Amino acid sequence: MRRRDIITLVGRAAVAWPLAARAQEAGRTYRLGGLTVNPRDAPLWVAMFDELRRAGFIEGKNLTIDWHQYGSHVDLIPEFAVALVKAKVDVIVATGDAAIRAAQQATTTIPILGSTDDMVGSGLVNSMARPDGNTTGTSILAAELDGKRQEILIEAVPGIRHMAVLADSKRNASQLQSLQDAARARGIELSIYQIVRLEDVSAALDAAKASGAAALNVLSSPILYGSRQIIIQRVAALRLPAIYQFPEEAEEGGFIGYGPRVVQLYRELVASMLVKLLRGAKPADLPIEQPTKFELVINLKTAKALGLTIPESFLVRADEVIE
Repeated sequence: MRRRDIITLVGRAAVAWPLAARAQEAGRTYRLGGLTVNPRDAPLWVAMFDELRRAGFIEGKNLTIDWHQYGSHVDLIPEFAVALVKAKVDVIVATGDAAIRAAQQATTTIPILGSTDDMVGSGLVNSMARPDGNTTGTSILAAELDGKRQEILIEAVPGIRHMAVLADSKRNASQLQSLQDAARARGIELSIYQIVRLEDVSAALDAAKASGAAALNVLSSPILYGSRQIIIQRVAALRLPAIYQFPEEAEEGGFIGYGPRVVQLYRELVASMLVKLLRGAKPADLPIEQPTKFELVINLKTAKALGLTIPESFLVRADEVIE
């Protein structure tokens, strides 16, 4: 049930697609490389490819796609990056710090379009306005939003005294400490469980429940997003309410999702930047983009299954409540 109209991302990401086909070089086949945690049929990539077609880049006609899904096998990322360079792709689309960094180590000339928590904070680019080098992309404000999600979860589960965090092992220690400090200031114990491999997820969730945690903050991470259905199903079995980084995750069965819509992000921002790069724009000339609109989605069906009663004052703040 919609509580208010969803506001789209900033207009600067919009592209005049009807004019796009004029910019393609006649007779040329473009080659796109992917180095991502998700398969190419994931909703975010489907949205991006739809926009590419509207812009005149059509697979099987003038576009070839060389896709490498690393999933939880982060050890394969450098090998995949080298393979893309050898394939002489025109642009590499990479998600997550490890994938972007591996692509940067493999090439200093092929444009890299990255998407991760914090492009500048991770040292992947020099600045938001002038990224320099061969890399540009999007930052999804992970550290700031992870803290906001913790606050939202505390409000959604009144009286909570112990909560858990599920984090990628690559997460910056200072960011985790900030979450600890914020929880402590509210009189709440915070247990942090770090994931190295996909295989670690279930055991970490079981340990969180056994510790007495009454709620879970699933931090932003390519690996954790790629494992979201495993997490959603396991926390449901454990009766552990959890909050996720994207609104769509609540629509997929999670308790709460807060952040930018990931499909919209890739349709409007990432696709726009990719079209520009394929047409010859230099990464250094494309500022790092960020989402500006965020949604709070609450799944009441999941809440009821968990035996939770959500305060009405909290529900009225939601952009969408699933009943």
